[in-house]
Amino acid sequence: MSASIRVTLLAGGYGGARMAHGFALLGDEVALTVIGNTGDDLELHGLRISPDLDTVMYTLAGLANAETGWGVRDETWSAAEMLERYGEPTWFKLGDRDLATHIIRTARLAAGDRLTDVTRHLTRALGIGAALLPMTDDPVRTKVRTSEGWLNFQDYFVRRRHQDDVHEVRFDGIETARPTPEVLAAVESADLVVIAPSNPYVSVAPILALGGVLDALRAASAPTIAISPIVGGEALRGPAAQMMRSLGTEPSARGIAAHYSGRYPNLVDTLVIDETDAAEADAIRARGIKPATAGIIIATDEQQRRLATDLLRIAGLTPR
Repeated sequence: MSASIRVTLLAGGYGGARMAHGFALLGDEVALTVIGNTGDDLELHGLRISPDLDTVMYTLAGLANAETGWGVRDETWSAAEMLERYGEPTWFKLGDRDLATHIIRTARLAAGDRLTDVTRHLTRALGIGAALLPMTDDPVRTKVRTSEGWLNFQDYFVRRRHQDDVHEVRFDGIETARPTPEVLAAVESADLVVIAPSNPYVSVAPILALGGVLDALRAASAPTIAISPIVGGEALRGPAAQMMRSLGTEPSARGIAAHYSGRYPNLVDTLVIDETDAAEADAIRARGIKPATAGIIIATDEQQRRLATDLLRIAGLTPR
């Protein structure tokens, strides 16, 4: 029996979850590890919530709400309605089934378990074959500076509906946080590292900011392929294009290449862009990154599977 191709995916929530699902659809052809952003985590109603990890987890488990892109399908909202009656904030929606995840996570963390081990317990209980790893077991919190001052990420993203221009991003706790041994091992042992089509500033950057991660990625024998989250000058989802503008970068495929080559030299070997942006290939190549084209809009299972297959082809990998 041939060995599976070991793919390590750096992921935020929506785009990362769909890319992870694409690889999962390839079955035994791929042994998938997802390194998930935890900079978006928050504490609410006494519970520890990991939105990006949960979006990936629910998607891989076949439980995700495809209409919203977050939460669980067929959700009920009795607890949220009661919280509202008590006068508690409900701008961050927590459904009844979703609450079970946060209750278990919070209780196990309070008992001294690592977030990595708690996530492993949850994914195994949901029958997920891929490994889902938090980027760190240490607390890191993404903050964005707007005209209203510094905001917690979820305040900006959910409560204020990411309508503010972002002028600066920081990751509180990043100086002392460390990647887990599992994260470093996943990078070292990978046949292919993929940076998902996630927001480069608030989904990918927290992972890359952890001490030791960039060195591990650059030292790894596997190629690193990034997927542009921008198609035709617009974000596939969320505020990436608006954020690029307010931070002084052109929202385009070549702008993504400029971001990765400028901030993280010698990290990305290939940038995969949509066919509609093929004219930007020379500008990407001028940044020292090899361009490749594929269909990167991955709304359906078939589109997700096809992109995963294309990424293996671009990397020159076939099942062993």
